[in-house]
Amino acid sequence: MTGLLTLEFLFSLVSGVAVGGGLALLLAAVRGFAPKSAEERLRAERRRAEIARFATQRTMIAVLVALVVLVLTRWPIAAAAAALLVFTWNKLFGGAAEERAAMRRVEALASWTESLRDTIAGAVGLEQAIPASARAAAPALREPLFNLVDRLRSRTPLPDALQEFADELDDSSADIIIASLILNARLRGPGLREVLGALAKSARQEVDMRQRVMAQRASTRRSVQIVVGISLAFPGLLALFSPGFVEPYDSVVGQAVLALVALLFGAGFWWMRSLSRIETPERFMARPEPVPVIRPREPGVTGAGPVPAPSGDGSAATAARTPLLPWQSPVVPEGGRGA
Repeated sequence: MTGLLTLEFLFSLVSGVAVGGGLALLLAAVRGFAPKSAEERLRAERRRAEIARFATQRTMIAVLVALVVLVLTRWPIAAAAAALLVFTWNKLFGGAAEERAAMRRVEALASWTESLRDTIAGAVGLEQAIPASARAAAPALREPLFNLVDRLRSRTPLPDALQEFADELDDSSADIIIASLILNARLRGPGLREVLGALAKSARQEVDMRQRVMAQRASTRRSVQIVVGISLAFPGLLALFSPGFVEPYDSVVGQAVLALVALLFGAGFWWMRSLSRIETPERFMARPEPVPVIRPREPGVTGAGPVPAPSGDGSAATAARTPLLPWQSPVVPEGGRGA
């Protein structure tokens, strides 16, 4: 091999990557990671499912593009940058599909809320109105609604079934609607029809706002894609048809400069993507992580022994109201239960 593609250079590159990865893993093992909340774990599971669904096809395309770039230019940095760009193309330039999916979900929520409001107007309870409104739901909401109906048929309490429905939707707009349904299921108060009507109107207004924003961003997104295409095509054509002009990039210093240029371009692309993302409020119905509460043991008490008897200064009632853990036994006075 000639130029940069020598065995010594490849061995040095692999050794550097191995040493850097080992140091990163050691630092992660020493410092550890903060525990994630229920909402963060749910998002991580969905992200892993999405990666598992698209990784195979996307990885193959990225590897093929990297091999083509490496053969044509003999620049390892350009090949790695091309593979990374192909692998993250949907994340950088695919925001329109995510916005359309979110808008369809909000519109489906508004239609379902209106259908539920009209069904409740016929003096029907929530347990009967939800299955009736699920039949005419939009496709974006049909599967979660059918799961909700199945939970109700399996004798799941309505508030718990609605909480599972909110977790399955994972949308802040849906939390507002489902929270009103949970309050009505627990309190059985009047005025649910008016509340659902106001929430449906608010969801319709949110859909209109998102449509206007998407129409304004469509031209900007297209301009960004054109700029990215020209920025990538121009150096590629120079490397193919005028190799002498880009000959300085064949050296190690040239590859370092190319890596810096690619890093700056990647940061600019990511910054433009962050500017085009719509910030949605966080969910307020995400269930927190259950934290077990364990009372400290008294000195001289073993694990399975009884809890020491409270003192006679009036704290016996407080101790009686304190719930016992499964391995603790209730305290019985020396004179028996009647003492």
